[in-house]
Amino acid sequence: MRTDSSPGNLPAREHLPAGSAGTPVLDVVIPVYNEEKDLQPCVVRLHEHLKRTFPYAFRITVADNASTDTTPQVAARLESEIPEVRSFRLEQKGRGRALRTVWSASDAPILAYMDVDLSTDLNALLPLVAPLISGHSDLAIGSRLARSSRVVRGAKREFISRTYNLILRGSLQARFSDAQCGFKAIRRDVAQILLPLIEDTGWFFDTEMLVLAERAGLRIHEVPVDWVDDPDSTVHIAKTATDDLKGVWRVGRALATGSLPLDRLARPFGDDPRDRDLTDVPKGLARQLVGFCVVGALSTLFYLLLYSAFRSFSGSQVANALALLVSAVANTAANRRLTFGVRGRGSAVRHQAQGLVVFGIGLALTSGSLAALNAATSSPAHSTELAVLIAANLAATVLRFLLFRAWVFPERRDETAASTVIASHQPASPTYGTASPTYGTTAAHQQHPHPPLPQRPGPTAPQAPYINHDHNQTNEFRAGEAADRTWGDATMQLQAVRPHDHDPRDARDAR
Repeated sequence: MRTDSSPGNLPAREHLPAGSAGTPVLDVVIPVYNEEKDLQPCVVRLHEHLKRTFPYAFRITVADNASTDTTPQVAARLESEIPEVRSFRLEQKGRGRALRTVWSASDAPILAYMDVDLSTDLNALLPLVAPLISGHSDLAIGSRLARSSRVVRGAKREFISRTYNLILRGSLQARFSDAQCGFKAIRRDVAQILLPLIEDTGWFFDTEMLVLAERAGLRIHEVPVDWVDDPDSTVHIAKTATDDLKGVWRVGRALATGSLPLDRLARPFGDDPRDRDLTDVPKGLARQLVGFCVVGALSTLFYLLLYSAFRSFSGSQVANALALLVSAVANTAANRRLTFGVRGRGSAVRHQAQGLVVFGIGLALTSGSLAALNAATSSPAHSTELAVLIAANLAATVLRFLLFRAWVFPERRDETAASTVIASHQPASPTYGTASPTYGTTAAHQQHPHPPLPQRPGPTAPQAPYINHDHNQTNEFRAGEAADRTWGDATMQLQAVRPHDHDPRDARDAR
């Protein structure tokens, strides 16, 4: 977690606004090598699907990896016949190299790729990119290993795929389920910083990208897919598996030595809910829970030993009361010092008195459970008594912790001291336009750094602008700016609100 207030190199995720412009929202890259037979059916089918179902402008880019057959000619013909198709020629092989090159040069805010065989059902394409458009996620992947996925493939490929993902989980602590499914998408602002960190240019490119993104704290969205294996696939399984294992070793070593500058992928401070200073959330809760559990376990053991000792010469109720009394005093003293960090003799007597009240509640729970047991059976076994007491003590323990924290050892707060928090907030926004002058340095872009998402022509309902009824003027601003009121001044001074503070507007409201 970041501990400063300076923004990272990535802007805060935002929903890309809809509108009309010349640059496509989605750029789907199809890396190919000697695919003269499958390329045209793939592109035509994908284009028809996007034309029918995708609500925004799109582009299909064929990335030729140094093919030696007629694949370049097929790609050029498709580019001339279909306006949304582009072709790109690389003189070196490597799927990772093709994706890095095309994605780096693309001006679309959402970048995706899929295999030319279209093994993945295209109905998953819109669910794949929707979380990226909305600003919810940074990357999205199709998963063949999700429970709701429907997959048709041989046992050999199934075994290899699951084994590989188990290796990733065990060696790189990966939490995503399917690293090698040829169906992924990424936001362009993330790709601009993430791609230079990826070394692999082949099949391990996907895995390296996902591992680095996950380690940097980026959000990866998984989409269950329907997938049918291509029996004519030209992938060399043995060589690919060997290269992947080498890549796992290389990335694991880099992560262990800290040589990867993953801080470049940090979001601005405050974008993560864990970065926010929430006044209603108690601090130090995790540490106190651990300390309380340790003290509680030792106290329970001490209580059971005392109960067994007292039970040898007294009845169950007397033994329980004596054992609880002695262990409660010891428990309060231990929690006072170890769990809640109270030092010295000040208020020690008061703390013990309050602890005895808590002890009384525990006594009522445990005594009530023993009374219920004795009512159920006239002569319960000693082991049964211990089991009932353990269950009752667990319930009493939860209540004891809450009372200790809120009543016996409450957080000491200085309600008389005012504090001033100065947060430097400079909203950063992705710029979509390395290849298009529309998104570059024009005055319109400088005024509105978030250009609207382009849509295909069609009937659209006009959207009413935001009207400021107080001043009878029209203002345009992003929803994120309206929420935090930061479009006017980048520096905000926040005064701590104390219980006796009041808002002068309350008096007006009361009238």
